[in-house]
Amino acid sequence: MERKKIVKQHYFKLILASMAVALASAVLAFSLKHLTEFLQDRFFSAASGYTMLYILLPSVGITTIYFLRKYVFQKRKNKGITEIYKTLDQRKEHLPLFKIPSHFINGFLTVIFGGSTGIEVSTVVATATIGNYGYKKEFSARMYKRELICAGVVAGVAILFTSPLAGFLFAMEVIARKMRPSLIISCAAAALISLAFIQLFDNQTIFNTPVTNWSYAAVPFFILLSISGGLLSVYFTLLVTSMKKFFRGISNNFIRVILGAIAVGLLIFFYPALYGDSYHGLRLMLESPLDGSSATLMLILTLAVLKPLAAALTLGSGGDGGVFAPSIVAGAFLGLSFALIGNNYFGMQLIPVNFALIGAAATLSAALYAPFTSSVLICSLLPGGFMLYLPVLICCFIATFIAKRILPYNVYTYDRYINPASS
Repeated sequence: MERKKIVKQHYFKLILASMAVALASAVLAFSLKHLTEFLQDRFFSAASGYTMLYILLPSVGITTIYFLRKYVFQKRKNKGITEIYKTLDQRKEHLPLFKIPSHFINGFLTVIFGGSTGIEVSTVVATATIGNYGYKKEFSARMYKRELICAGVVAGVAILFTSPLAGFLFAMEVIARKMRPSLIISCAAAALISLAFIQLFDNQTIFNTPVTNWSYAAVPFFILLSISGGLLSVYFTLLVTSMKKFFRGISNNFIRVILGAIAVGLLIFFYPALYGDSYHGLRLMLESPLDGSSATLMLILTLAVLKPLAAALTLGSGGDGGVFAPSIVAGAFLGLSFALIGNNYFGMQLIPVNFALIGAAATLSAALYAPFTSSVLICSLLPGGFMLYLPVLICCFIATFIAKRILPYNVYTYDRYINPASS
């Protein structure tokens, strides 16, 4: 009886701590999301009148990050989600508090100056650090470290994508990688706080084009698209790991930063839709009728191929970010190209926004190895998205299966398989 009472007390403290961590994480994610979106749009608009700025701006952002790391953050590097895995797997490891300003500032600077990633991974690590800090302060008996870290992550992802369920699933499927009652309680409490925050402050979807219906006639194209999305994610993973290896081979840090940043800038100069997280470019294509010409098709296919390259160059040269936004955008462009091919060459009446949704979900799922998270997250991006949930989920499983068959690792588990000594 006494033991049950103690367990209840611990769970009550866990719920309170999870809610506090979630609230702090929601504020951080909300601030980073809207500050980044605001300034990214302003800088992109300013550069559109002076196109040479597209080449220079990534150098400003990534060089600033280089000097911040060297002089402010004492040469301590950010390694993304692998930092969270190391913290969870080793009891004595903790996420130091500097990770909050480091990821916040570096993610912000990377994207607003055109670095072709997104703020998602920066937000995940920063909010995980909030959870780790809550653990160190609230529970001295080495309990619930994983729970509070996941609570922070739930809120961060929920606010970025206006979906508490996506945050919950990401924390359980990608971060925790296990299930137990305390984890479910902690993540559920964080999801409830996130839901309240979203309803009060930020309930707008990232894209405005609605899903209205879908046809079974499109299923064969959905399946082909999901296979292609799996292959695209493998291409992206290999690009990221190869670019990181290539840039590590350049001994002069400043040359490495400038070389990568200029390469990103040149890609943006020729294809401005690659600027920053590229949500603006994708939004424009979703909201405008596509003319179906060969030139339009080639442009969209080129963007699908170049977005992972631009992201890999950004990350390899020292920018902050991860695979979320690049996978979503590249997959959506791939999906749009499938719709155009089906309509132009096979006489179909495929709905472009549906294929953008399927492509984004399949590519993200294959990149994260997380079909449940990806299906919910992508369906939350635009009105009526859950009308497509069943085909989206099936396509996520197909894409993930394809990616796993080709590569035993993704971007976040790379060190465990290829370079165990560094993990």
